[in-house]
Amino acid sequence: MTILSASRIPRLRRSMLYMPASNARALEKAKALPTDALVFDLEDAVAPDAKVAARTAAVAAANSKSYGAREVLIRANALDTVWCADDIAAAATSGADGVVLPKINGPDDVRRAAGMLRTAGAPAHFALWAMMETPRGILAAAAIAGSSPRLAGFLIGTADLAKDLHCAHPADRAPMLYALQQCVLAARAFDLFVLDGVHVDLDDETGFNTACQQGRAMGFDGKTLIHPRQIAGANVAFAPSGTEIARAQSIVAAYKDAMAKGKGVAVLDGRLVEVLHVREAERLLAQAEMIAEREAAFAAQ
Repeated sequence: MTILSASRIPRLRRSMLYMPASNARALEKAKALPTDALVFDLEDAVAPDAKVAARTAAVAAANSKSYGAREVLIRANALDTVWCADDIAAAATSGADGVVLPKINGPDDVRRAAGMLRTAGAPAHFALWAMMETPRGILAAAAIAGSSPRLAGFLIGTADLAKDLHCAHPADRAPMLYALQQCVLAARAFDLFVLDGVHVDLDDETGFNTACQQGRAMGFDGKTLIHPRQIAGANVAFAPSGTEIARAQSIVAAYKDAMAKGKGVAVLDGRLVEVLHVREAERLLAQAEMIAEREAAFAAQ
């Protein structure tokens, strides 16, 4: 079986909401939430005595196909736990889009998980996401990023990382900027997606917005969330603004006009427009189109 590179599948990932799979009410509520992606959680949000029941519920929810165009992932327990093997085996054929593996420390962890998915019969498009939340994992970010074609991207676990680093976790994440930048750099080098960590203070809307703006400026594709009230802010922060869309349209138009006239270069507002600017503008416009389609679909529900 040839593994299709999951990272190349075009999808919106501005917001990715963790939902405890042990909470039936939360799973039902998730069907109507405007988040781009959902993670049915079997790890941190589930007590040990509820792990098996949560796994069954997550598989049933994913298999129900009740979540529309949203990406559905299942977060397994860590590889060194007694639940992980069964979590991966169940997720592999659940109908979910992929599985999230917490506490990845190196490329061997990814390859081991990929082997487990293959043994369990996971389809070629089934994705593996690595949680980057340990010092060893951050130091091995590049090796992890290139470890498997099944790897779709990184989810940053800033809460666990701050704990292991013994550092503060302010809204600006200053003590962790080096680690965050390492992950973005490694992800981009291997054409992966990368989503920023959660903001745990639900009452700190200003801090959440600051973190979202910082995350987008750093190059993250979106943000992982722990509560539905954070969805709207993330969707706005990681979407192109009206000004950005208009600028992108002007860049593409200026370049096409220059090429049609046989000019070697395009100029817009006194600045050269190169192919790299056009490609980025086209990427932004494609994202804006997907967002418009998603919003239309939700409005029609």
